[in-house]
Amino acid sequence: MRLATLVLLVLGLVAAGCGRESADEQATGDELSGRIQADGSSTVGPFTTLGAERFRREHPNVRITVGISGTGGGFERFCRGETDLSDASREIEEDERALCDKNGVEPIEFLVANDALTVVVNEQNDWAACLTVAELRKIWAPGSKVKSWKQVRPSFPDEKLTLSGPGTDSGTFDYFTEAIVGEEGASRSDYNASEDDNVIVRAVAGDNGGLGYFGFSYYDENRDTLEAVEVDDGDGCVAPSVETTQNGTYKPLSRPLFVYAKKASFERPEVGTFVEFLIDNEREIAKAALFIPLTDAQIQQARQELEAARGE
Repeated sequence: MRLATLVLLVLGLVAAGCGRESADEQATGDELSGRIQADGSSTVGPFTTLGAERFRREHPNVRITVGISGTGGGFERFCRGETDLSDASREIEEDERALCDKNGVEPIEFLVANDALTVVVNEQNDWAACLTVAELRKIWAPGSKVKSWKQVRPSFPDEKLTLSGPGTDSGTFDYFTEAIVGEEGASRSDYNASEDDNVIVRAVAGDNGGLGYFGFSYYDENRDTLEAVEVDDGDGCVAPSVETTQNGTYKPLSRPLFVYAKKASFERPEVGTFVEFLIDNEREIAKAALFIPLTDAQIQQARQELEAARGE
């Protein structure tokens, strides 16, 4: 279900007019000014928001707006040319590229962090410490009739299973369904769906039989009220963590996180400088925002993408 209202986190002062500042409002020396608009994934949003806050300490005349409307909703705005950056918890899809092409928008992909898509249960749940991929598929597959934990595994209690998860406009939904069910978008529909991961946190934390999934950072922020479920893809139970995500052992729910930039926006120095700031400070931002940092090789690749976007 798409958010009825786009939630905007506005950083900086609200200008009286719209558009770029006039020449006499431009910063002098090596300072930048201008506006950058971003929108998209609720998972990636906190990374971009924190990056924007830190960027503005150095460039206070750059105004950055970060919207949270889900990966799909963000790409819709981005490919219509309404935003400079699009936060995404999955890669852009063919139909979205086609919309970008139609509107003359050339997307440049930047890997900005890693993530361990995390399955969580209520802190009172002392039986589901680990679930197999097959059990997760049994729970979430289209048409699933599993409504009790005992139906998941006979040794589990006959406790009502209450499901919560991202809505269909979420990149997290797309990634999870493909990784677990085997087909993107294939999921049972009788669950509490929300594009706001905090809603999922509260739903699982408030129900002893609750189960949900979202990005690692939301679990990390709520360790006191939620338990992360280890996942067994056939090689044994593995917990989501920085180490297991970077070394590839947390399967199949390790994933990359992206920021897409409109190539034409690089004609404005504030955009290129902000993307460069995100890459150069990726590890500090990722750790502070509770994301899993990129590896050395991934950071090098991101820098190469930036140089190509700038024509260097």
